[in-house]
Amino acid sequence: MKNIYSSFVLGSFLSISCSAAFAKNDITLWPKQKPAIEKNAALEADITRLINKMSLEQKVGQMVQAEITWVTPQDVKKYHLGSVLNGGGTFLHNDRNASVSDWVSFMDELYLASMDTSAGGVAIPVTYGIDAVHGNNKFIGATLYPHNIGLGAAHNPALIYKIGEATAKEVLLAGIDWTFAPTLAVARDDRWGRTYESYSEDSEIVALYSKEMIEGLQGQVNTSNFLDDDHIYSTAKHWVGDGGTYQGIDQGDNRETEKDLIKNHAAAYFPAIKAGVQSIMASHNMWNGLRLHGSKYLLTDVLKTRLGFDGFIVGDWNSHSKIPGCTNDSCPQAVNAGLDMFMVVEDWKAFIGNTIEQVENGIIPIERIDDAVRRILRVKIRSGLFNKGLPSKRKYANQKQLLGAPEHKAIARQAVRESLVLLKNNNNLLPLSPDSKVLVAGDGADNMSKQTGGWTINWTGEGNVKSDFPGGTSIFDGIEQAVNKAGGKAVLSPDGSFDEKPDVAIVVFGENPYAEWIGDLKSIAYQAHSHRDAKLIESLKSKGIKVVSVFLSGRPLWVNREINASDSFVAAWLPGSEGVGVADVLFTNKKGNIEYDFKGKLSFSWPKYASQVVLNRFDKPYDPLFAYGFGLTYKDNVNLGKLNTHNDFVFEVPTNTPYVIMQGRAKGDWNYQLQTEQETKDIQTPVGKIQGLSMIEADKEIQGDAKEFTWTGSNRASALISSTWYREDLSQYLINKSALTFDVRVEAYPEKTLNVQMGCGKSKCGSFDIAPIIKEFKLSTWHKVSIDLLCFANKGVEFERSSAPFVLSSEGAAKVRVANVQFEPKAKETANIKCGE
Repeated sequence: MKNIYSSFVLGSFLSISCSAAFAKNDITLWPKQKPAIEKNAALEADITRLINKMSLEQKVGQMVQAEITWVTPQDVKKYHLGSVLNGGGTFLHNDRNASVSDWVSFMDELYLASMDTSAGGVAIPVTYGIDAVHGNNKFIGATLYPHNIGLGAAHNPALIYKIGEATAKEVLLAGIDWTFAPTLAVARDDRWGRTYESYSEDSEIVALYSKEMIEGLQGQVNTSNFLDDDHIYSTAKHWVGDGGTYQGIDQGDNRETEKDLIKNHAAAYFPAIKAGVQSIMASHNMWNGLRLHGSKYLLTDVLKTRLGFDGFIVGDWNSHSKIPGCTNDSCPQAVNAGLDMFMVVEDWKAFIGNTIEQVENGIIPIERIDDAVRRILRVKIRSGLFNKGLPSKRKYANQKQLLGAPEHKAIARQAVRESLVLLKNNNNLLPLSPDSKVLVAGDGADNMSKQTGGWTINWTGEGNVKSDFPGGTSIFDGIEQAVNKAGGKAVLSPDGSFDEKPDVAIVVFGENPYAEWIGDLKSIAYQAHSHRDAKLIESLKSKGIKVVSVFLSGRPLWVNREINASDSFVAAWLPGSEGVGVADVLFTNKKGNIEYDFKGKLSFSWPKYASQVVLNRFDKPYDPLFAYGFGLTYKDNVNLGKLNTHNDFVFEVPTNTPYVIMQGRAKGDWNYQLQTEQETKDIQTPVGKIQGLSMIEADKEIQGDAKEFTWTGSNRASALISSTWYREDLSQYLINKSALTFDVRVEAYPEKTLNVQMGCGKSKCGSFDIAPIIKEFKLSTWHKVSIDLLCFANKGVEFERSSAPFVLSSEGAAKVRVANVQFEPKAKETANIKCGE
């Protein structure tokens, strides 16, 4: 157990500090609301009877939500757990292809465990939470709707309601009763990695949509369909201010005044509470230096008391541990602040023990525990969990035909059509005739992972392939269907090459998928150094081909060069599984008639300059390229002139400090991988082996500060310092004229090439053969090799979101030792391989 005395002292100090910090807060600024549901005396009496039967251990168990990787049905019974969840990157039984029936069976196991009273427990059904944030997106085959940023551009509240209804059914079929949605964030800085989870930069649309989505998911409060068999209960998240952090840093500090916090970030919660939302998730972020998970003022005084929220507040992923003095397994400060259910993930057993001890020692009042349990039980009773019985016996359980049902796909397709925003259409190139010869280029054209974005099957959305979306359509699929139907011809060519000159090219490109802080940017300039996609469009234009650009992104980005090179430019956001909806709007029908015009209007201002990282409606001054609410239709006749392509945004860069990638061990969040064309192995130990390549620990100056790599020459194999999930913005090292430097000791000269590369999406880019250089080195002696980073940028490496800063690859026999891999500032002039300015 934790040191109770020190926890108590620190907790008391923090309580005093928090009170002092919030002394200037004015609760009268907040609207006074009544609970959406009138208090039911009989229900409250039933809750009181349950609470009176419960031991302290059972009460604290109800306050814990454990992660699926670290919990069993037996644990649910033994520890009286209130809830279980699966994180964004985890799956049932670690199987991303787990079937619907597998899920339902597991839900049954959890339910039976929670209702088992054989050991003296009280029968309280467990509740299961899942991040169904754009459809039931953890499930292969589910209908995936556009992410919130696209739905915001649709400006259609009725559509949001329908999406909520359909999502509820696709969640219910798995026996699950709770979703962590909708996100009500208002993104104010487009560098934020969760911008796409926000409907708008302005709270107006978010407030309008919050009621519709919650009612779609839950049913309408105070009516017979509220939380009935057709609905699940929802979570408004993240309370409060997550979209307004300083410099757009995820989980950072919101420094706005209380008035601005209410106007910009809390406004959507008022209708959410009136709509009867049953849970609200506390946010990771701070407000003026204090963590939301520990803010009694915002959790209890404002949310529960002033705003009349009578459901329960759930924590976010171990976020209570970020409060000073707290850890994953101990946080009386958050309990006392008003957090009701703790998402403890792995350390939940110790958390239960510590919390029990803190109650017994008077650090946490029992009244606070009882209040938390009352709120949790209130939601469980309201949502019918005490009456619905086994998940497998519920109305929609195992109704597999509802997963990706045609009627749900039709809603999603409509959402795609209505979310598209036409930013440029010079000489009215659009709509296109479907009987044309159409070249479809760009790495997003037939890329389901790219068009569905993060929070898709896995957390970041990376690594998904087309077969993971049965019944889904890529953007190319939709174009091909429309063109073939009319007698035209569609050719897919990601690199833009062609044998027969097309009538028009559609280039689909944009951001690779990401989630949360992994998506944070330092600059909103798209491909500011590689300009890979701009060069593709310019290449097609140079051949006399008209170009329609379809831009996939989770936020507005500075793409002036790409817009200049395009005849038409469409912001398609992250459209989800029904890419066919894009073609619905780009083409006329076979008879030449327009069936679907552009309806989308920007819910985010679009930057004119790369420096406009904070650009929001009503800002002073306000000078966007395309203002909030902008969006052309086919009735408009507007030609856009040339845009300024000078990048005016400069951010601080390290001038003398190298970026260390590897010193024996991979640094930071990077790790070793060994890879062939058929296989990739993550290496968690000092040694590793794959067909054709082995890695062992070696020494340069101290024990284990180097690695020795041996290629047999039997096949092509690569050693990577990489990550399957982590991305880092390393573009500042281009700005300060860095070089990739590393020490190498040759033990056996390469028979063929020995290539240094970097990660570029799923592939490796910027290959430079160092064999000619190192063949000049004396065997078994250390030498330094360096390559100008600009060389990699010129070959397509996107330093803004690096996935593998160092790759060593060969198809011939070789043996080398490597140490001290780093980006060295101001080293390009002395590099072995240089690429000019």
